[in-house]
Amino acid sequence: MRLRSQFITDPADINPAAWNALLATQATPTPFMRHEYLAALHTSGSAVARTGWAPHFLLLHEGGELAAACPLYVKAHSYGEYVFDWAWANAYAEHGLRYYPKAVVAVPFTPVPGSRLLARDAAARAALVRALIDWCGQKKLSSLHVLFGDAADRAACDDAGLMQRSQVQFHWQNRHPATGSPFASFDDLLASLTQEKRKKIRQERRKVMDAGVRFRWARGADIAAEDWAFFYRCYERTYLEHGNAPYLTPAFFAAMAQHMAEDWVLFIAERDGQSIASSLIAVGACPSSAGSPKGLNPVAYGRYWGALERVDCLHFEACYYQPIDWCIQHGVARFEGGAQGEHKMARALMPVATASSHWLAHPAFADAVERFLARESQGIEGYLAHLDERSPFRH
Repeated sequence: MRLRSQFITDPADINPAAWNALLATQATPTPFMRHEYLAALHTSGSAVARTGWAPHFLLLHEGGELAAACPLYVKAHSYGEYVFDWAWANAYAEHGLRYYPKAVVAVPFTPVPGSRLLARDAAARAALVRALIDWCGQKKLSSLHVLFGDAADRAACDDAGLMQRSQVQFHWQNRHPATGSPFASFDDLLASLTQEKRKKIRQERRKVMDAGVRFRWARGADIAAEDWAFFYRCYERTYLEHGNAPYLTPAFFAAMAQHMAEDWVLFIAERDGQSIASSLIAVGACPSSAGSPKGLNPVAYGRYWGALERVDCLHFEACYYQPIDWCIQHGVARFEGGAQGEHKMARALMPVATASSHWLAHPAFADAVERFLARESQGIEGYLAHLDERSPFRH
């Protein structure tokens, strides 16, 4: 198998149909790996060289066929990745070495697990990893990081000698722990929880309702232009309150409304006829088992939220309870709550391990990081076991 490598600095130069067709054959596709999403990050100015994300997408062709591909960025910093390597960068600096620029295979600002190394088969995926390492060596980059990849990505990286790292996220499963069947209603979910957690959630929801807040939701084309505009006000406010400019520009969300509307559900909180807060989730599909196209179950991904007024427990209602209630009503199999957040366990989101793979060019630092990751991995295993003992569900 002779594959031809091609590096693309503008996603618009990639054939969208070929990219999306390859994505559709993967074990764990997400909407965030669609060509439309990645292209919008670039055209909107959100993930470009100016913001520290210089695209160099890698494509492998055999004849006229796209055999493998991945989103590849050269990074000037570690922001927007959610796999934290600041300590590695500091260690390089302390020894007079440059950690940046580095290379990442990732979806910018999107810590959602799924297929990253798109390939028609395992051999093509292995060739993709080899091409990535060779290119990083030629460009004298300090390192390569494949973030939030799936099992197939991890296996290919492991075979190529990359180091493995785990982190923890919290996901809700639409599956009753006693029967294994989907929840019939939000009350059915509450009934499966311990009395303490059930009482806490009811109290939090009551506070929002007693404050006069009501929610409405819209999906796809039903999300009006003024709703998208209001959402961005909320989203921007949240970032600015934390002292940062938002990663994503208004042009990015305009592109989502135009090209990927059906992948989004917007929740808007209203009080006294005025919109006061909003949250946005994405809805995609993921095979329930590899190679089972008829077993597609939708997956929802919590993404962004913001509020113009402060209401006690409004964040929990907008970001967890409303989306989970919507998922139950619409038969969604899983709701991924995003990066970090142990507090999510009290809202019925359970811990899961996520994966990343790492290659460092400097042998001594690679050895040091490998030892660190071995210790960290043991800590993650212990942490997951500890969290499992604190399950909010009735035993």
